[in-house]
Amino acid sequence: MTHTYQLTGMTCSGCEATVKSKLLALSDIQEVTVSQHTNTATITMSKHIGINTLQAALGGPTGKYQIQETAQMEPTAKTPSWLATYKPLLLVFMFITGVSVLTSGFNLMHFMNTFMAGFFLTFSFFKLLDIKGFAESYAMYDVVAKRVKLYGYVYPFLELALGIAFVTSFKPFYTNIATIVVMSISVIGVLQSVLNKRKIQCACLGAVFNLPMSTVTIIEDTLMIVMSAVMLYLL
Repeated sequence: MTHTYQLTGMTCSGCEATVKSKLLALSDIQEVTVSQHTNTATITMSKHIGINTLQAALGGPTGKYQIQETAQMEPTAKTPSWLATYKPLLLVFMFITGVSVLTSGFNLMHFMNTFMAGFFLTFSFFKLLDIKGFAESYAMYDVVAKRVKLYGYVYPFLELALGIAFVTSFKPFYTNIATIVVMSISVIGVLQSVLNKRKIQCACLGAVFNLPMSTVTIIEDTLMIVMSAVMLYLL
């Protein structure tokens, strides 16, 4: 069943990510869509959850976020397909792959270098569009950002620096080592979230797109680690 509620207290995309994560922590909730612009939360649940339980998950009656039933609980459209959900991410990968193929020909090293540069520059761009929203979403699952909030604000700049390093071929050995370290740390949190079946928002494209955490994110991070390892081997 799917219901739409009034939800006040959200002021930014970071608030949207926080509310969504808190609600998805409830075991019977399957999908959550929130909007600060319309002050609504659309919740799909396997069985009915009372409004008091929802409010408790958001911090209780005196919390920042207040949820209320609407005059008429209206069903919403069905859950989008896998392809529709991950369309932004797939388009980004297709674009980066296409450019890498066109500029590298049959040179594997050049292809991987271009792909890595495109990946980090593009993904850092989306994170920097709303760095606060990204940092708050990232802190929900990353093992370092959970403990050191500043890391969530620094991470987009780490990706930007790696992208520039690959573009300029700056000290390839150290650049690839840094990539393996950064992406290995990132994939740990992703693995924990997926294995624990936590239904939270993936911050890979920042807070701009509403992408759920899944094995797609694991593949994305692992691909970067594998490419860097291969490039180190070929140096």
